[in-house]
Amino acid sequence: MEHALVPVNIVVRGGRPFEGSIVTHRVGALRVSAVAADAYRVSRTAAHITRSPEPLVAIALQTSGTTVLTQDGLQVIANPDDLFVWDTTRPYFLDFPERFSTSVVHIPRHMLGLSDEELRSATGTVFSTAQGCAAVLKPLLATVVASAHVFSPGAASGLANGFTDIFAALVAESTEGAETEVWNARNQFVRRVRAHIDENLGDPALSPESVAKAHHISVRYLHRVFEGEGITVSRLIQRRRLEECARELARSGRTAPTVSSIAQRWGFVNPTHFSRVFRGAYGLPPREWRSMRLSAGDSGPRTARTVAMSPPQVLGTPDTTGAVKVRVPLARGGRADGPTRRLGAPGDCPPRPLLGDRGSPVR
Repeated sequence: MEHALVPVNIVVRGGRPFEGSIVTHRVGALRVSAVAADAYRVSRTAAHITRSPEPLVAIALQTSGTTVLTQDGLQVIANPDDLFVWDTTRPYFLDFPERFSTSVVHIPRHMLGLSDEELRSATGTVFSTAQGCAAVLKPLLATVVASAHVFSPGAASGLANGFTDIFAALVAESTEGAETEVWNARNQFVRRVRAHIDENLGDPALSPESVAKAHHISVRYLHRVFEGEGITVSRLIQRRRLEECARELARSGRTAPTVSSIAQRWGFVNPTHFSRVFRGAYGLPPREWRSMRLSAGDSGPRTARTVAMSPPQVLGTPDTTGAVKVRVPLARGGRADGPTRRLGAPGDCPPRPLLGDRGSPVR
């Protein structure tokens, strides 16, 4: 299969002997293949891409059975008569749960007059062939694959160019008015990534690499998706861990867990590192921050409080400058045992001018 298509890894399903066939030809610049086989699973990883970096776009017609395509965190199912598209320069999975047959065309990327954004919107996608450009492309793809061996070089070149143009028209047709759908799909993917992070905060190995692997995407694509989130994946993981640690540190109780045990529970392995990043985020080391919150009886967000204050108590008589000393009571209990304050003499501060209704001084 590596010579017929591109380098991939294959895992055969079931315990019975495997039967399958691949017939491949060249039609101009296109590489066309007819595949029929028992159930198996295909995966193309970053290592495979390094071995075969030629940028190709694959479009397949499902003729029997089903195919489950996963790329860029999206998963689609192709049924008979459906077209589906993937990009060989990014990791993907093809799962064939039962015996199947497909016709596949690989198009060199340079032949497509499409932007990367337009092409990415079409990959990992299933197209119904009931109408539109897909209805035109379906019989052409089937004919190109089935009759590839009989075309003359001139006919093959013309067919390759025509096929590529119709495929580009299909992509353009699918992207018109589809920006909202793409945005929604991206938002759903981001929510899945955030949920995965929250569910695995306690795993010290949680990282952008592990998140990308769990969603069958590259780390580069993961970072690209999060460009619009205002935070990197690494920072998000650290922030969520710190938030959960702070929530537990602020919780009062007779059997409060230690700071180190809280840190370990939320994925921090090194206590020194945890103390440093916690202080950077909250302004205090975790132990001091915990003491401050608990002494204030604060286990959650602070709310404004209204307290009753007793009037200041005048101590003695004015001195030679006209200043007097007063004692300001503490807020708790209203006792006159607070710190003393000196109230300046009348000349200490210049009087503020009276202002008219237009804001100008009244003279």
